[in-house]
Amino acid sequence: MTDTDLDAAGRAASAATPPTPPTPSTSPTPSTSPIPSTPSAPSTPSASSTPSAPLLHVEELGVSFARPGGGRRIRVLDDVELTVRPGEIVGVVGETGSGKTTLARAIAGLTTPDGGRVLLDDRDIARLRGRARRRFRRGGTIQFVFQDPLRSLDPELTVGASVGEGLAIAGVGSRAQRAERVAGALRQVGLDPAVADRLPAQLSGGQRQRASIARAVVADPRLLLCDEPVSALDASNRNHILLLLDELRRRLALGIVVISHDLSSLAGIADRVVVLYRGRVVEAGPIADVFTRPRHPYTALLIASAPDIHGRDRLAAAQLRSQRPDDDATARWAGGCVFAHRCRFATDVCAQTPPSQDAAGRPAGDWTVACHHTDTWRNQTAATATPTTATPTTAVTARKESSA
Repeated sequence: MTDTDLDAAGRAASAATPPTPPTPSTSPTPSTSPIPSTPSAPSTPSASSTPSAPLLHVEELGVSFARPGGGRRIRVLDDVELTVRPGEIVGVVGETGSGKTTLARAIAGLTTPDGGRVLLDDRDIARLRGRARRRFRRGGTIQFVFQDPLRSLDPELTVGASVGEGLAIAGVGSRAQRAERVAGALRQVGLDPAVADRLPAQLSGGQRQRASIARAVVADPRLLLCDEPVSALDASNRNHILLLLDELRRRLALGIVVISHDLSSLAGIADRVVVLYRGRVVEAGPIADVFTRPRHPYTALLIASAPDIHGRDRLAAAQLRSQRPDDDATARWAGGCVFAHRCRFATDVCAQTPPSQDAAGRPAGDWTVACHHTDTWRNQTAATATPTTATPTTAVTARKESSA
């Protein structure tokens, strides 16, 4: 089951009575300018330095879909755990079909889970039904930023109408008050309020994505779910949008979940990362630790396959790929670790028993790994590993210099 684009999910509604968003003290910035300030070094993340109570806690979440024509349901997510604190960016990575977008849909209530809990401020929003769910969605607490702004923005509405549509549906304030709210949201994302009178087709790709983010923050949300927010942009606009998300989470104390396949982008802004494979969390922890020295073979394979963010003890992809024939996968490995059929280091215990999420050299829950051989698999590659001094922060350092 491949991840699907969330653009068809519709535009999220705004808060019923949110306060007017703060307006930057500077004059309105041109639509092509970068955000007012750049984030601090990722080695000192804001959220993890002063731990706070979780804003979002996903607990043992499971999701399955019916097969066409009936039969056994397809398990897409299985016992997924995820925690996001105010002011924290958590990245969710994994290849296509790992369940990343399904996880975001389940958090927002667009997909009904089979089990588990989605706690937002200790309230299980996964159990909301009917009128209670509709009220929650209109409350604007959770907002989406979609992958392709050209598809998620109505081409026949002006930018101002799109950004303020949720406010109008919820009946917030007068027309003049809503217009002021829209102008303030556009300023927050680095756009001149004059673009409110333009159509999406009259904006650049970066400007359209900024408008999409403005449509989200105008509702005064607590949590943003960003599904591949920069994959449709060129490199220059991608850098600015990433820096904008980092600035907004600090300024507004937003919790942000960023779904991405671009590991170097996450390395620049995220505090923690969750690695999904076939609907299961195989590794989760502080992003600098996970990307510098991954403890799960699948995480190591993802990093080895990416050109920009190899850790200090670089492992080549060839050292990590399984040499077993593909037809061995379903016959031998169906009941154990989900990655066993592709793992070079899998043994009989991997085939028989799913691994639990165990702490890996950090306080319990801070860095977890689901692997039977967390402490031993790397020894089998040590003799051929190629050392390097590159770190996960290399990419963002270059990005900051290029955007300065």
